[in-house]
Amino acid sequence: MLSQTLFSSVSATEAGGFPIGNILFTAIIFLVLMWLIKHFAWKPLSEMMTQRADKISNDITSAEKSRKDAEELAKKREDALSKSHEDANTIISDAKTSAQKQGEQIVSEARNDAQSVKASAQKDIEQERKDALANTKDDVANLSVEIASKIIQKELKSDDQKALIDSYIEGLGKQNAR
Repeated sequence: MLSQTLFSSVSATEAGGFPIGNILFTAIIFLVLMWLIKHFAWKPLSEMMTQRADKISNDITSAEKSRKDAEELAKKREDALSKSHEDANTIISDAKTSAQKQGEQIVSEARNDAQSVKASAQKDIEQERKDALANTKDDVANLSVEIASKIIQKELKSDDQKALIDSYIEGLGKQNAR
């Protein structure tokens, strides 16, 4: 049949007419070829295109989700950073307050220590003054005994002389107290 069509088309062409058989043959071959392409190439290509579209859609969705997650994470970090700045400021403020209180306490303790040292020094000075007065009293008594003995040219016993001088000095102290 095909050969008849071919011959008839060739003969029609040689005769100078319209090649209907050639056109039909080309159309049938074209339809068969289209069916083969649809059956063997179009379905896999269509499936591949659908899978590719799905993958791109999933990638876009995943990217959008990742972007939202990144924004949330950035916001959380920004909040944490802000909170850490507030905490740092609080710690610095507390440290300043504590240092000021500690400084005042140290100054107060130093003043108390200075007062204590001053009182102790005054007490020591008073004691030294009393000791010096006592030593001076003894020295004056000894000198007085020596002077008196030279004047009297008579030796008195040392204990008698001291008792005499002490009573004289006590008598002077009582007169000064009045």
